[in-house]
Amino acid sequence: MIAYIKGKVHSYSKNSAIVDNHGIGYRIHMSNPSCLILNEEITIYTYQQIREDAHTLYGFVNMEDHDLFLRLISVKGIGAKIAMQALSASSSANIINAIENNNATELKKLPGIGPKAASQIVLDLKGKLVESDTIDNTMDMELQDALEALKSLGYKNNEVLSVKKELQSQTGKTCDEYVRLGLSLLIKRKGL
Repeated sequence: MIAYIKGKVHSYSKNSAIVDNHGIGYRIHMSNPSCLILNEEITIYTYQQIREDAHTLYGFVNMEDHDLFLRLISVKGIGAKIAMQALSASSSANIINAIENNNATELKKLPGIGPKAASQIVLDLKGKLVESDTIDNTMDMELQDALEALKSLGYKNNEVLSVKKELQSQTGKTCDEYVRLGLSLLIKRKGL
């Protein structure tokens, strides 16, 4: 999976931006691409959705939005498009605050989210968004990419956090080495 893309902003439209990375233009669907500056070097954290009919990249300028997006799409009935619309209409902090305060009324104001979906979001995510699960800025990029890769392989955030400390003690490894080590630790914990 593609964890992030670093490159220059080539162009943007209402719902997406094209980022030039060494001569390859990646179309990345974003919530507010108009905040980008043309020809500026940028890092966009991505989520790659692969379906039978399309391969789509969703992008975020910060990890907070990226992580909230991943949490939202884990809720039954909330797809990538609805999650992106929600992030376009409100900030991550406001959405998290609404979830933590059982404020389904506030969530219903977001596009594409009705009463049933709002209740399901609160039920599934309350108490899971305020833990200190954000990735440490002092952590090396290889380890950060490896943790994101483990999440993209389907491991839950708390499972990935359970092996984070052990992986941090192994300094100087490549992303692939961290992923392999992380997978072996996760498999051992499940007793497989």
